[in-house]
Amino acid sequence: MTEAGAGQKMRVEHLGMVFQRDGGAVSALEDINLDVSAGEFVCIVGPSGCGKSTLLNVLAGFLSSTSGSVTIDGEAVTGPDPRRILVFQERGVFPWLTVEGNIGFGLSKLSRAEREARIAHYVQTVRLQGFEKAYPADLSGGMKQRLQVARALAVNPDILYLDEPFGALDSITRVIMRGELLRIWQTERRTILFVTHDIDEAVQLADRVIVLSSRPARIKEILAIDIPHPRNISSPRYLELRDELLTQIGLAYEV
Repeated sequence: MTEAGAGQKMRVEHLGMVFQRDGGAVSALEDINLDVSAGEFVCIVGPSGCGKSTLLNVLAGFLSSTSGSVTIDGEAVTGPDPRRILVFQERGVFPWLTVEGNIGFGLSKLSRAEREARIAHYVQTVRLQGFEKAYPADLSGGMKQRLQVARALAVNPDILYLDEPFGALDSITRVIMRGELLRIWQTERRTILFVTHDIDEAVQLADRVIVLSSRPARIKEILAIDIPHPRNISSPRYLELRDELLTQIGLAYEV
């Protein structure tokens, strides 16, 4: 666990999660301890099925842990909160609403002028100018993902939880979307917790990478990515960090 300080946003202490299934207990998370700073980009990686999404759902308040605690700004997380938005891999936009309608969803408390200004701002932020009246069915996969991020940002959250948001995209679109998300994060400086199975994605995006063990998930390693943006994916330090992560999750290889 990192040292607490003025910039601390989230504290996770001795977090555990046990599910009851088929008459037995299944331990998903065990003794998770973590601090996250305000404005930090944290990626969570680990073996398939280890509990990454479960952890994200507990942090976001959609699941209640069986032990331990999560606090944000010193306040216990007891359920979902509109100040914190969870972005999924799919199903994140409303097909019956236009781009403008999706981004404006959840902004009913604003005046009409404020709402229109915020929609216009995030249309521009995610580079969807010219598609304001388009429906999701008319958008590419990458455009729909940008729309989902725009809709999440428009409600002014202080934390974004992203659960493999680019997992359904082709490899070229994934690379483009990583760059888009990084650009938005550098502009907006929201706190981001990002679950991914892609090691390159984690090294390209994160300030720190949390490596989970196999289930029940514990924090195996917290790796600081000490490379400035934009990151050169062929630099010796990048390759060293990538290989360290591959080793930590048991996917090291020899050439």
